[in-house]
Amino acid sequence: MKHSRQSHHVFYATTSVERLYSIFIGPLIVIIFIVLVLKFLPLASSHEKLISFSDLFVASGHTLVRLLIAYFFALICALPIALVATYNKFTEKVFLPMFDILESIPVLAFFPIIILFFINMNFLNGAAIFILFLSMLWNIVFTVVGGLKIIPRDIRSASKVFGITGWSYFKQVLIPAVFPEIVTGSILAFAQGWNLIIVAEVIHTYIPSGVASQDLTGIGSILVHASASGQTDLFVACIGVMIIVIAFFNYFIWQSLIHYAQRFKFE
Repeated sequence: MKHSRQSHHVFYATTSVERLYSIFIGPLIVIIFIVLVLKFLPLASSHEKLISFSDLFVASGHTLVRLLIAYFFALICALPIALVATYNKFTEKVFLPMFDILESIPVLAFFPIIILFFINMNFLNGAAIFILFLSMLWNIVFTVVGGLKIIPRDIRSASKVFGITGWSYFKQVLIPAVFPEIVTGSILAFAQGWNLIIVAEVIHTYIPSGVASQDLTGIGSILVHASASGQTDLFVACIGVMIIVIAFFNYFIWQSLIHYAQRFKFE
């Protein structure tokens, strides 16, 4: 099912040149600055262990895996939540205000309780993933809700005429119709996850009598420890590696999906 929606004058980088420009020019300027700074600063050690750039990329891999797992669960939960909320006028009146309140509650307010639950299971990674999941969920839910509400009536009517119901309707009509909103919500969700990753990985501050050794391996925890210990070179290096990882992920994943989603926009 192929749609084309009006973009409301929003610019999307679609060609390779536009994508390179929009994704790499800004980060490249920052990276050049970081390289110049690091030229005069030796990469420091942390906890008496030398940390190399390869170690930072490995730590970024741990962080990225947590984000991807949290995003996967947020996506599969957001779709049915959005469908239930927009099922009819009654569900909209009941669920949308409720979801709006839940979205407004800071997710970190639940973090101490979440950690206590997962620490009893000896699964601190689960605490980080769950808090990331909560931070991502509502970004996807509300963008999908918006997409469901603007599906043209003739699209819905045509599906009824051709007997497209149940799973076929979900797969052939709803998912293509809201695919651009899924991509938009996913980008916002991942950005929220990156913003929260520092807190999610540095969890000892939320554990009674917690110690730094309980923190999770990841670029966020290294960044915090470098800042707390005054290791400017390591801190700057972490920022540089994060920018590189985010830029590559945006270019090869999100920009490709934005380009693909254009074919599903309604006009």
